[in-house]
Amino acid sequence: MISGTCETDSTESTPFEQMLDDQHRVKFLREHIQQVHEAIRKGVNVKGYLCWSLMDNFEWFSGYTMRFGLCYIDYKDGLKRLPKASFEWFSNFLHT
Repeated sequence: MISGTCETDSTESTPFEQMLDDQHRVKFLREHIQQVHEAIRKGVNVKGYLCWSLMDNFEWFSGYTMRFGLCYIDYKDGLKRLPKASFEWFSNFLHT
């Protein structure tokens, strides 16, 4: 099972700190994983789970205009990787 959510890159109009505080992705992941758990409880044979995606990446259709990742990639600063709030949430989820 693969899940993910994205947003349009709005680094020109959105404060940098807000780009890292991706609470919409945290909410999406929490709710999606709750539904996967419910499906398992009801007997669905779930073999695995993949969170799409670890890092912002190039999309063939959209180029670098969409952001999918748990880590923000700063395309203007040597591809510096910065963990978003969703990275912290997902990491904590995996360790509990």
